[in-house]
Amino acid sequence: MTDLSELDRGAAPGAADPVKVLLHRHRELCERAVDPLEIAAGLEAHGITDRTAARFRHRDVFSLAEELYARVPRDADTAADASAAPAREGDRRRSVAVLLLPLLPGTLCAAALIALARTHGQTRLYAAAAGVVAVALALRAALRRGPLALPDALASRSATGSWTCWLLVYAVLGDGLLHTAVAGGPDGLPDGTADGDWPVALAPLLALTLAVAPATWTAGLFLAHARRKLAASRGLEDFAASVRPVLLGAVALFLGALAALVALCAPFLDAGPVSPAVLALGVLLFVARLLTVHGFTHAPRVILMLTAVAQVLAPATVFAARLPGCAALGAPVEALTAASGPSAVPVLTCGAGALTLLVHASRTLARASAHLRPEQAR
Repeated sequence: MTDLSELDRGAAPGAADPVKVLLHRHRELCERAVDPLEIAAGLEAHGITDRTAARFRHRDVFSLAEELYARVPRDADTAADASAAPAREGDRRRSVAVLLLPLLPGTLCAAALIALARTHGQTRLYAAAAGVVAVALALRAALRRGPLALPDALASRSATGSWTCWLLVYAVLGDGLLHTAVAGGPDGLPDGTADGDWPVALAPLLALTLAVAPATWTAGLFLAHARRKLAASRGLEDFAASVRPVLLGAVALFLGALAALVALCAPFLDAGPVSPAVLALGVLLFVARLLTVHGFTHAPRVILMLTAVAQVLAPATVFAARLPGCAALGAPVEALTAASGPSAVPVLTCGAGALTLLVHASRTLARASAHLRPEQAR
C-alpha cells in the first residue's frame, strides 16, 4: 500500500513534475497495463482516490491513469501488431471452448442419471461411481477456463472445493436423511432412489450441473459490462454506483436461468416444480465463485464453511436427541421440519449465506481495483 503522506509530498506545489514521481513508484504497474483502465484500477488498489488525484493536478483517478499510460514507452507495439492475427485466431478457439465446455458437466450428469435408471444392484453402484468421477472431471475442466476460472495466483488460497462438495452432498442426501431421522430412521443406506428408506434427490444435482453453463455465460456478461462501465466512468464513485446494478442484474439473470432448469428437470425425476433450496444453493455458489475469481477469497470460504456446518448439524442434533436426557437438542430442527418440511434447513442456511455474500459483493466488486488482472495487482 502506497504511503499517502509520501504522495502528498510528491504532489506538493514545489514539485516540478509530480506525475513523474508517481510514475516512478508505479512503473511496473504502468508498463504491464494494456490500457489506462488497468492503471486506474491498480492506483485504487494502492489507496489513491479521486481526492488524491486532484493533488496531482487531475480531476480524477481515470484522468491521472491516462497520463501515466501515455508516458510509458511501448517499444513492443510493432511486434504486437505483427502477431495480432495469430492471437485473434487463438482467441476464437478459446471462445468456442469457453462457450461449449460449460455444457459438459450437465450433459454427463444427465447421462449418468439415465445409466442409474437402467441398472440395478452392483451394476448401479459402478454406474454411480463412474458418473461421479466423470462429472467431477468435467466440472474441473469447465471451471479452469473462462470467466469463472481461478487465476494461478489465487488457486492455492481459495480452499472452497471441499465445502462446496459438502453442500452438494447435502442437496442430494440431506433432506431425505433429515426426514427419515425425524421419523425414527434410517434403517439402511441410500439405494439411489427417491422411494427407499433413505430418499435420494437427484434433481438438484442435475439442475446445478446444467447451471454451470448459464453461470459461466452470466459471469462473462458481468465482466464485459463492468469493463464497459470502467471505460465510461469518470470517477471511482461513479463506477461503483454504475456497476452495482450490473452485479444484481447478473445474479437475477442466473437465478432465472436456474429456476428454468429446475422446472425443466423436475418432471423427469418426479421432483417438485420449484425448489427454493436449490435456488438458494445455486445463488450461494455463484456469488461465492464471482468473489473468489476477483481475489476476495476469505468471505466465500468462511460463508461456505458455516453453511455446510449448519446443514450437517441439523440431522446431527436430531440423532443426538435420541440420547438419554438430550431430547431438547433436536426440538428446534424437528419443529422447523414439521412446519415447513426438511427443505427449510437448506433454504435458511443457503439463503442467509447467499444474501451475506451478495451484500459483500455489492461493496467489493463495485471497486475498480476488483477488476484488475492478478499480475497487475502486485
